[in-house]
Amino acid sequence: MEANRINTFIEHLYQVHKAEWEATPSFRQAVDWLSDLYEFLFPNNRLNRQSIYEGQLKKNQIDLENILLSYLDPADINIDEVIYKFYASLEEIYQSLRLDATKTFEDDPAAGSIHEVIVSYPGFYAVAVYRIANRLSQLGVPILPRILSEHAHGKTGVDIHPSAQIGVPVFFDHGTGIVIGATSIIGKNVSIYQGVTLGASQVSKILSDVKRHPTVEDNVIIYARSTILGGRTVIGHDSIIGGSVFLTKSVAPYSSVFNTHQLRIEVKEDQISESSG
Repeated sequence: MEANRINTFIEHLYQVHKAEWEATPSFRQAVDWLSDLYEFLFPNNRLNRQSIYEGQLKKNQIDLENILLSYLDPADINIDEVIYKFYASLEEIYQSLRLDATKTFEDDPAAGSIHEVIVSYPGFYAVAVYRIANRLSQLGVPILPRILSEHAHGKTGVDIHPSAQIGVPVFFDHGTGIVIGATSIIGKNVSIYQGVTLGASQVSKILSDVKRHPTVEDNVIIYARSTILGGRTVIGHDSIIGGSVFLTKSVAPYSSVFNTHQLRIEVKEDQISESSG
């Protein structure tokens, strides 16, 4: 009797897993496709002959088609149209990323060149994957954009939901710990430092279709470890949000917001005298 129950449970698991696998693209195939596409846009230490570029792009298109066909029903989504529209927008994605890289180079004194940003900055890589995943999300592709975003999250520590709206250019300095929620809206020429969260003030499934995350207007700088919450919270353009600020209400344009916590430093004079003697 016990053996029958175990066998029944195993059969149940198999059927559930089979249904889930059939509705999910391969993580490995998705990452391989992304890596090939990134290599096509930004070759690293290897420059192909110009004649090879067309073949690379064609292979990448075929790989994406195979991924989509592996888990999507063509009756539910026009895969040919998705592929055509995605690759038609690839030049725009590339130009946006060049602007992102240029802003990073111009804003970061430690950056030696735009190329250095492209090949080594985790913040840039996270933005690059976001712009690719965001385009797929805009075209109605399920699951795959999220897999790409979580891959970038694992590599960089930057968690950007593919449905977020991020203007061009954007600069993520260091990147680690940045969290940007699904309904966040970020304007142009925004700089965000490590540990910043653009999150929801309430977490409930019934709010899935409601704007839950903040809006950050153009030319804003948000320094490290600041937390900004709420769908109605708007950071006005040309504002500066200092480090470790916690905000749940809007800020007018041209504002400067700083944490008023005061750092106290005490020096024991007698210890200085003894060490000097």
